[in-house]
Amino acid sequence: MTITTHSPVHWTDYELIDSGNFQKMERFGKVVMVRPEPQALWSPSLSEAEWKKAPVVFVGRSPSTGDWRKPAAQPDRWNIRYASPAIDLNFRLALTSFKHVGLFPEQAVNWEHITERIQALKTPNPRFLNLFAYTGAASIAARAAGAQVTHVDSIKQVVTWANENMAMNGLSDIRWMVDDAVKFVQKEIRRGSTYHGIILDPPAYGHGPKGEKWKLEDMVDSLVADVAKLLDPAEHFIILNTYSLGFSAVVAANLLSMHLPSGAKIEAGELMLTPKSGCPLPLGVFARAQKS
Repeated sequence: MTITTHSPVHWTDYELIDSGNFQKMERFGKVVMVRPEPQALWSPSLSEAEWKKAPVVFVGRSPSTGDWRKPAAQPDRWNIRYASPAIDLNFRLALTSFKHVGLFPEQAVNWEHITERIQALKTPNPRFLNLFAYTGAASIAARAAGAQVTHVDSIKQVVTWANENMAMNGLSDIRWMVDDAVKFVQKEIRRGSTYHGIILDPPAYGHGPKGEKWKLEDMVDSLVADVAKLLDPAEHFIILNTYSLGFSAVVAANLLSMHLPSGAKIEAGELMLTPKSGCPLPLGVFARAQKS
């Protein structure tokens, strides 16, 4: 097992400016904002005066929801682009009441990996599954790389958002599924379905479309066991992301190693965002494996 850290290097429309005091200051396109960040336990590098210059600020009114303080001229929606030698993607962002904007910039590392692995597969028209797929950045990257993509999320509104992202990129024919990820995987096992690439990005807590309860530490082991049954036996790759503060990269790696065929090469580590100055900000752990 190899433990590594990864930070995206090709962003121009995104920048982590600073972090600290349980907050982060970021730039998405031309929009500079301040949002809560539970991982930022340290003191900020920039002065309080610099932080106060941020025109868009998320103000919490409960542990999970809040409101945005912003200039009247600042639209609630705008677009950004991620471009690298391998990928050129566009996304719609929005200020939501859950502090999110529709994109996790550190995940660009996984978009690059997905693109690389799909293009390396020998199988024509490989099948790719995105579980807990949110607004579909990984789905868009996989489709742009030539895969047949199934996108699964339990919230209809974010699946609609993902569909808009697909259209923005001139793509089509992603299979959209508004479904509970656990139940969808179990149905796919019964159907005998297999995939050449799978990414799963389960939340710490969540609910399915019919109120199904999800708690990461109670259910992730059985989910990974089931997901492993969907991997094409000849060639495949898998990525597991976790955002729970209590999970380490070794935990994520152990979950894969317990359920993948013996001999699988597993890499695990942390995804980070690195500012020009100040502390790097860890934003989740991952484990990934491949067979080709």
